[in-house]
Amino acid sequence: MSFQRLLIFALFLQSTAASAAPPMVAVDVGHGLKDTGAISARGRTEFEFNQQFAMRLAGTLRERGLRVKEINFAGDIGSLAERPRQANGSDFFIAIHHDSISQQYLQLWDWDGSEASYTEVKRGFGIFVSAQNPDLATSLRCASSIGAVMVRAGFVPSMWHGRKHLPADQKNGVWYYDNLVVLYRTKLPAVLFEAGVIKHREEELELFDPERQARMADAVTTGIAGCLSVREKSVQE
Repeated sequence: MSFQRLLIFALFLQSTAASAAPPMVAVDVGHGLKDTGAISARGRTEFEFNQQFAMRLAGTLRERGLRVKEINFAGDIGSLAERPRQANGSDFFIAIHHDSISQQYLQLWDWDGSEASYTEVKRGFGIFVSAQNPDLATSLRCASSIGAVMVRAGFVPSMWHGRKHLPADQKNGVWYYDNLVVLYRTKLPAVLFEAGVIKHREEELELFDPERQARMADAVTTGIAGCLSVREKSVQE
């Protein structure tokens, strides 16, 4: 772990030492068994990607001393509004997703004997916040913290989101997406994290790689811990 990350976690542990319990992060697995989300270039469901990364992120958060509330890890929650409701009592909410692209930007190829679609024009991570969130300031701070650590770790944000969304912190891959139910129907600071584009053939393979998932989970955890340490400090003061 780098010195910078060690410093962040030292501050985090110091800020939580005086509190009754460390912060709790609600981790929500996007989509589910019925609504499986986007389909990757090689026919995997987005839910499969979301579930796998959310499990790795939850484990990393716990290793770093944060508590975790698992939401929709079994894929059985159909209601979007139910997800933030189940997150009540947590300190932060993060919804895990993987991205696709509009139909007009897709090309066709033969994958395993079947016709499948893919893209070559969009890849990279994205982080979304809602201006309607009840704690927009913390949502923005955490989103920028996550994005900044992701960038320093070598991950590249997608600028493609600028076609539809206003930037909140463009260099760190943070965008406004105001009408996302999981972001504005919550009482918590919240972000939606798009880990990458599963319709991109090369990035799909990267996103399925356990070692890369571990590095990404480490970056996201570091960003969350750094943000929440600042929040805990301001509350104590």
